Amino acid sequence: MGVPVVVVHGGAGRWSLVFRAAERGGLGISESSVRLAVEDAAKSGLEVLLDGGSPVRAAAEAVRRLEDSGLFNAGLGSSIDAAGGISMDAGVMSGEGPRAGAVVAVRRPRNPVLLALYVMMETPHVIMCCEWADTISARIGLDPHPGPGKRALTLRKFLLEELRDEYGSLLEAAKRLGLALGDTVGAVAVDGEGRVGVAVSTGGTSLKLPGRVGDSPVPGAGFYALNGLGGAVVTGKGEHALLSLPALRAVEGMRSASPGVAGRLALDHVRRLTGGRLGMILASPAGRVAAVFTTEAMPWAVARPGKTVSGLWEPYDE
Repeated sequence: MGVPVVVVHGGAGRWSLVFRAAERGGLGISESSVRLAVEDAAKSGLEVLLDGGSPVRAAAEAVRRLEDSGLFNAGLGSSIDAAGGISMDAGVMSGEGPRAGAVVAVRRPRNPVLLALYVMMETPHVIMCCEWADTISARIGLDPHPGPGKRALTLRKFLLEELRDEYGSLLEAAKRLGLALGDTVGAVAVDGEGRVGVAVSTGGTSLKLPGRVGDSPVPGAGFYALNGLGGAVVTGKGEHALLSLPALRAVEGMRSASPGVAGRLALDHVRRLTGGRLGMILASPAGRVAAVFTTEAMPWAVARPGKTVSGLWEPYDE
């Protein structure tokens, strides 16, 4: 038997811009608050494992905490789309089977990850979308989302202004806005028996066209888990991940390599194929974990019984 572990991330991207926007807009988002939030999420997921819960439920609980924090582009902190609202994606996967569930372009649930878990556990489907998925969220009694929050509004205003100065026009700034934000939150959990579960949630790229789908709800692109190999969750520009399937590639890579090596090889493949810069968290059945990225930063945390570590600017590889 191994030692249970949960690793989480808060989104790969240009976090220096997020912190400057937060300081100017009085949001209270700082490096310390972000690190505390990912640590809290990892420990919450670990508690589920220690109470006998499954790895996929542990990963979903960690992600739910990140959605509720309002500090990240997921759940309460979800970014604003081109129609002025929010549309969120989420996914979960159990290494047993494997089985997966995901939701696309939902607007109603406060916690899309819980709706994705319901899709996996209670329906014969893998992915459900739009108003039909929203209808299910109401029927099963998930809390409703309050709508765009101060984080999303403040960051959009600041980053449009900041990037307009950097790129010369408001239109060009809007095109590049998604590259500036840390996006997507995710978790990988491994129990004492080596079973693996993953979860992911995102508000999507800022100012995206309504109906746009990124990598987060797509198994193999945004997440993947398979008992005996491990689990991985991806963050960054979703279009690049959709075209390169880094989560599946990284999990398959753990057949012969450590999580850190498998993750870096997958990210190198993405850069060669698409030029994209992404981040990723990984864990093996033995409980070895890694948090790797080719962006400026990615908040991450790792929780084991009696020990929690976290970081932001530097990768982590055991």
